[in-house]
Amino acid sequence: MTTHVKRAFKYRFYPTDAQAAELSRTFGCVRKVYNMALAARTQAWVTRQERVNYNATSAMLTTWKKTEELAYLNEVSSVPLQQALRHLQAAFTHFFGKRAKYPRFKSRKKSRKSAEYTTSAFRFRDGALTLAKMTGPLAVVWSRPLPEGMAPSTVTVSQDAAGRWFVSLLCDDPGIKPLSAKGNAVGIDAGLDQLLTLSTGEKITNPRHERRDRAALAKEQRRLAKKEKGSANRAKARLKVAKIHARIADRRRDTLHKITTRLIRENQTIVIEDLTVRNMVKNRKLARAISDAAWSEFRSMLEYKAQWYGREVIAVDRWFPSSRLCSGCGTLREAMPLNVRTWTCDCGMTHDRDVNAADNLLAAGLAVTVCGAGVRPQRSTPDRQSATKQKPSRREP
Repeated sequence: MTTHVKRAFKYRFYPTDAQAAELSRTFGCVRKVYNMALAARTQAWVTRQERVNYNATSAMLTTWKKTEELAYLNEVSSVPLQQALRHLQAAFTHFFGKRAKYPRFKSRKKSRKSAEYTTSAFRFRDGALTLAKMTGPLAVVWSRPLPEGMAPSTVTVSQDAAGRWFVSLLCDDPGIKPLSAKGNAVGIDAGLDQLLTLSTGEKITNPRHERRDRAALAKEQRRLAKKEKGSANRAKARLKVAKIHARIADRRRDTLHKITTRLIRENQTIVIEDLTVRNMVKNRKLARAISDAAWSEFRSMLEYKAQWYGREVIAVDRWFPSSRLCSGCGTLREAMPLNVRTWTCDCGMTHDRDVNAADNLLAAGLAVTVCGAGVRPQRSTPDRQSATKQKPSRREP
């Protein structure tokens, strides 16, 4: 079976002063065009109940460039500006499809700085990448090779809050093929003391990446709070805080990539719990630890890697009582406080709370898959019910 997987290869690069200035201008123009098009579409709907599409905003862009006030839009490549309009059109498509909220304006301080170039706006030859409006190639650190014989279809340049520059090249990757089928299935219970507990009994320790840099982060944040808003010293202090956050995020992402890749390679079916992290972080006592665990990012990595390599990820309904259910006899306990880590059922079995939950998740996922019900609720329809939401009746010992 031949599969074509589009994969983004991200690299860090170090621009010259002229290149950095050109890219910064491009970021600003992209943000300006996006905001103006969003305002025009919103105004058209509010005043005339008219829907403005991409073609109309593209014509508006041509008119804007001819005005004296917006003549600076001609100084950067036109392709990133057109791509910004396409991204806005996609945002409205998701909004009307009830998959996202109404598009928001981009902020100069908070929004991601990025610009997308298509094939007509860059040249990639002999390992050298040159963007439109630039005389020389970017100094890219090629940390890993691109797929042999494959050329990028789009190039996205971005700058993070820590001031680091990145380029992402989208290519067809023929090296991604379904792995050989395995009979292994595993249930996974996410936690805080142990990041993951598998139904096999294995426990993966939570690295707590944020805790390692918590003292340094608090120190730099205190310094940032004392700086005058708008001053150069505040900008320097903000950059130091951003670098610590970036270091934490890099370590966390690296750990999750290693864990998810191993799980995908070793198992054919992976059963997880459909956690509502957005609601869970409202708990003030656990918000920091839950955010550091990055359960949502873990699930996203599992899902796209499973799709790449022919594996199956099953998400059991969040209301399934995996911790309170005896994996041996099926008895359901009335309550299970978080401080209870081991418990003994009336049938005589002693359970480790997390291992027992992983066992129950695995059994529930496999059972409902066999009977044909949907155990993987769609994130866009949170009210969708699944068979695993039905709590089992309590059995008498």
